[in-house]
Amino acid sequence: MPGTARSRAPLAAAAATTALLLAGCSSPGSAVDGRTGFVTGKDGVATAAPDRRRDVPDLSGATPEGVPVKLSDYRGKVVVLNLWGSWCTACRTEAPGLQAVWEQYRDQGVQFLGIDTRDSDPANAIAFERNKGITFPSLYDPDGSQILRFPEGSLNLQAIPTTVVVDREGRLAARVFGAREPGTVVSMIRPVLAERAPGGS
Repeated sequence: MPGTARSRAPLAAAAATTALLLAGCSSPGSAVDGRTGFVTGKDGVATAAPDRRRDVPDLSGATPEGVPVKLSDYRGKVVVLNLWGSWCTACRTEAPGLQAVWEQYRDQGVQFLGIDTRDSDPANAIAFERNKGITFPSLYDPDGSQILRFPEGSLNLQAIPTTVVVDREGRLAARVFGAREPGTVVSMIRPVLAERAPGGS
């Protein structure tokens, strides 16, 4: 029996390593700050009720190609923010699924916006987008300065990839750390998309 236990240990370690690789390129770190209003479910998706949501900063800058982009230009739409980097294995795994969800929802009042972080050369990000067929824009944020503008506890510069859903009023509605299947992203979008638009009946 001791020999059997010893033989299982490397398998368990390998499984844990694989799980971490699939979940993300780095650990999300400590528990969520209660001030974010997020409540995390068993699936790892955190959501905030409308009366508990925090405002998202008005991110602005340029894409890796140099095209100006500003989050507030999408006010009135449900925005899906995805933090990624071309260096991130899990981001490469996740990207085609994000593109598929973008294509499914882009004509339904949903806008996708990437935040490309820790890429020292925009050419790497451009190559990533081209190779993965990504057509939604991304804000080039090599030093993470845009991410650090978010309310404390809501994002983690070390947790890449991360996907965030922003409601029509520009508030944090849902968040998940790590690479996720398209179905998880859809499950985050649908409830926010179903909410009444500001001023709606």
